[in-house]
Amino acid sequence: MAQDAGFIAPRTTLFEALLEAASRHGGRKPILEDQERRPLTYVDLIRGSFALGRKIAAMTSPGETVGVLLPSSAGAVVTLFALAATGRIPAMLNFTAGLRNLRGAARLAGVTRVFTSHRFIEQAKLHDVVDALEERCKITYLEDVRNSIGTVDKVYALVASLLPRQFAAKARPDDPAVILFTSGSFGAPRGVVLTHANIMANVAQVAAHIDLDPHWVFFNPLPVFHCFGLTAGAMLPILTGLKAFQYPSPLHIKQIPELVRESKASVLLTTDTFLNQYARAASPGDLSNLKFMVSGAERVRDETHDLIAERCGPVPVLEGYGATEASPVIAVNKPQDNRRGTVGGVLPGIETRLEPVPGIPRGGRLFVRGPNIMAGYLGDRGDLQPPVDGWHDTGDVVEIGPDGWMTILGRVKRFAKVGGEMISLTAAESLATAVWPHFRHAVVALQDGRKGERLVLVTDCHEAEVGKLLAHAQGHGAPELAVPRRIVHTIDIPVLGSGKTDYVAVQRIAEAEPTR
Repeated sequence: MAQDAGFIAPRTTLFEALLEAASRHGGRKPILEDQERRPLTYVDLIRGSFALGRKIAAMTSPGETVGVLLPSSAGAVVTLFALAATGRIPAMLNFTAGLRNLRGAARLAGVTRVFTSHRFIEQAKLHDVVDALEERCKITYLEDVRNSIGTVDKVYALVASLLPRQFAAKARPDDPAVILFTSGSFGAPRGVVLTHANIMANVAQVAAHIDLDPHWVFFNPLPVFHCFGLTAGAMLPILTGLKAFQYPSPLHIKQIPELVRESKASVLLTTDTFLNQYARAASPGDLSNLKFMVSGAERVRDETHDLIAERCGPVPVLEGYGATEASPVIAVNKPQDNRRGTVGGVLPGIETRLEPVPGIPRGGRLFVRGPNIMAGYLGDRGDLQPPVDGWHDTGDVVEIGPDGWMTILGRVKRFAKVGGEMISLTAAESLATAVWPHFRHAVVALQDGRKGERLVLVTDCHEAEVGKLLAHAQGHGAPELAVPRRIVHTIDIPVLGSGKTDYVAVQRIAEAEPTR
């Protein structure tokens, strides 16, 4: 199925797009801010990129992949554009991924130098992460680099900002722009190479799907090592003339709602897990001035929609869907057409293909192709493994309506064969959410010699019991095979830095709990 075949993706680089945006919207327009509350204009961002880039160029080689270990902040954005201006490739390191995955990511991407921040390492208590990376990488602190910027560097940056196209490294749209690592919800993260053209296409696709107002402010507390935070939270607003407000952690539940109000934010990027908590912590008026909220990475529960409506008034929560390999947005709802339970319309320029999945009668396994689809995965030898014929296998089972609106039925890996029937683990989780809506639930499958597989509910609701689940299923016509017959109680449901449920950790919890 082709979506809006008339869509034409831009053919430019990120830094060239930054220069074009400054020309179009005015170099003096404030475009970037963080919790330090010192706004940067386009001119500031371009000049800062050249000043920092000159220092980075002295430490690295053209085309080198360098590690970036930073939270969402103005400094992280300046660093990304500095690397783009000098022709270096950032590998965004996920500091929540665990030491083994972090070392593996650096090795896979061929990273030998990592840029980070003293302040960040101290505040986040990441000294063990630095120790682990130092086994193969030179750690460079941006405060030290900034302190070394002298008069000559400042003059260079000034001249370069006046003649940016002459001073910026020559790059092509199909050159690698960034290396990201998949979230690892179901296994080891994979290295994803996105080109300048990939990211620029996704920016243009979103802008063609949703009307964006240059007066809006995007509030982004999601990490820039995650594609949602990077593209939607930083590149999309900055390259389309909207101000991007970066915040270093989505976990600051009490601080974020107040800062959303103080920053006059128009759009909040979040996940269901965090949004639910923000709504409960918010004071009246903190979130009600938003135009809308965009939630990705996990399904938005009905309880969250209802909670926002109760606490914040008519502020729509737009559920979307994406994948790192798609730069990342594949589909998203619209403010004027927001259909609860769906992930919205497929973006223009994206082709979709559904393949039947044995045992699952509805929908099909989703493959996508388009200008936003990655150049490929990083191989163990540093080689690039492109998607076959440009098609990316999402691993998700979906339904797509005649108008392109999409409903996620579950991951292929999130189905279990119980008593000969294919059961959606996502649907089983929905049963638990319906009975205990104020708690977090995750369902996994364990091997069972009699039934093939059996469902286990891991939950932070200590009153959860099988009898109530079974009664709800019977009362609402849900198949009894979808009811987990074993429940494991835990203090917290593990989540990844992106906000997704960490099913690898949940599986370990279920396997470690002795059967009663």
